Amino acid sequence: MFKDLDPLLHSQLRLAVVSILITAEEADFVYLREKTGSTAGNLSVQIDKLSEAGYIEVDKGYSGKRPKTTCRLTPQGRKAFEDYIEALKSYF
Repeated sequence: MFKDLDPLLHSQLRLAVVSILITAEEADFVYLREKTGSTAGNLSVQIDKLSEAGYIEVDKGYSGKRPKTTCRLTPQGRKAFEDYIEALKSYF
């Protein structure tokens, strides 16, 4: 029997962000943009969606005079990712 895939993680860019954060303690916006090849606008929208769902925490601050956004996976986000992987396995 197939398990349902989490539609929030089924998006390629959101899945990429969570996949990066699963192995990194945290990542800043610039690093995520470079790793995913996304535009800043699209990445910002997807980060907001993950944050609203409680999958990631977003800290906005400054590094010197430059704004800096840092993302961290929450325990809920880690569980959602693990469940997503298990659901994928049910398709084999």
